Amino acid sequence: MRDVEPDFWRNLRLELAGGRQWLDRAVVLAYAVATGLVVVGFTLLAEAASHGFESLRSSHAWAAPAMLVWTPALTVAVLWWTRRFVPGALGSGIPQVVRALDDELAPEQRSRLVSLRLSLQKIGLVSGGLLAGLSIGREGPTVQVGAGVMAHAKRWLSPQAGIDSHDLMVAGAAAGIAAAFNTPLGGVIFALEQLSRRRSSSHSALMITAIVLAGLVAVSVFGNLTYFGRLRVQQLDWSLLWPGLLVALVSGLAGGLFSRLIIASMRGLPDRFSAWRRLFPLRFAAGCAFVVALIGLVADGTTAGAGYAPTRALLEGQQPGGEPGLYTLLKFCATWLSAWTGVPAGVFAPSLTIGASLGNDVAWLTGVRGDAAIPLIALGMVGFLAATTQGPITAFIIVMEMVSGQAMVLSLMACALLASGVARLVTRPMYLELAVLLFPPTPPPPAPEPARA
Repeated sequence: MRDVEPDFWRNLRLELAGGRQWLDRAVVLAYAVATGLVVVGFTLLAEAASHGFESLRSSHAWAAPAMLVWTPALTVAVLWWTRRFVPGALGSGIPQVVRALDDELAPEQRSRLVSLRLSLQKIGLVSGGLLAGLSIGREGPTVQVGAGVMAHAKRWLSPQAGIDSHDLMVAGAAAGIAAAFNTPLGGVIFALEQLSRRRSSSHSALMITAIVLAGLVAVSVFGNLTYFGRLRVQQLDWSLLWPGLLVALVSGLAGGLFSRLIIASMRGLPDRFSAWRRLFPLRFAAGCAFVVALIGLVADGTTAGAGYAPTRALLEGQQPGGEPGLYTLLKFCATWLSAWTGVPAGVFAPSLTIGASLGNDVAWLTGVRGDAAIPLIALGMVGFLAATTQGPITAFIIVMEMVSGQAMVLSLMACALLASGVARLVTRPMYLELAVLLFPPTPPPPAPEPARA
């Protein structure tokens, strides 16, 4: 029996005959480009806000103490606007997307968590928090921003497209990560590890193309550059085995504790602070922001914002914020308190900074100095991020691409997996726990009692 070869021309005619199908694909890819452009604009605005705060803080001798008023005042303004007009923009944004991906959620509830209008306002609100000097990042919020932009494409697709809101939100959220970190591969892995709950998708190739396309838009604007340069790592020595293992264990415990604090803070506990937050959210936010400003005053402003400059300084052998150990504690507390205010804020980038400082502390404690400490700093970054987000593969890919750490592929992967495993002993996945707080499922009605004879 003769083998039947694929009919190339027939298959090509069938593909070209589906004109509406190609139009739907073009719509999705056009929105992917738009997502990349929106995230690029978000990046530029966020960086301008961070530079604006630093300019204000260093403009005069009295400006730094004046931040004790500036930071709480602007934080309250951002939180008031968010609670009044876009309550779905509160917090990171990743839990909102995770919750919106639940197919059982009502469409009107989903639109309150992910929408184009919310995305555009989230950009301004996060930038306002950075201008206030809070210890927050923009990368987590880009997940919600990207999901909102891509979800808007649904209204332009034909009923025969077969592409639903779930696929679009996953692609948009991952595209946001890809464009925010300038790491297209990291966006794809983030979608697979953190967001996609479906076993299969007939449009997976189109969705991955959209994610990569949005990342390439960012690359075309900012260049194919890494955030922190290239690691000065030529060959890892066996003498770093035990210090590296210590970094993985400590970053796993610290990241798990950080994640647990965030969950407890957002959920609320039967204590005085949680009661104050429930009754007077604006006053509570002002109090947290005041402490954040006070920490920034002690750290000479290095705890404000995402922390890219301190992280780069650590990778270049410098020590921000004074003695080893002090900066780690200050950044940890400033980031936790900034998140506790409830303003739109991410913890992705601050987690990288905390992890880098933690790795530097372990290097100092174990007597590792100079360029030999750089691998431990990179391990701290991936370990703390993996422990906080419970996404070890995403953390490994993002850090590897951000520091051009191909020489440490196996070490970074092992640290991410170990730190994430240790964190699971301390806390449950942060984003899933926070997502449950959004539109909690209605408990089923009690079963009727059996009739008595």
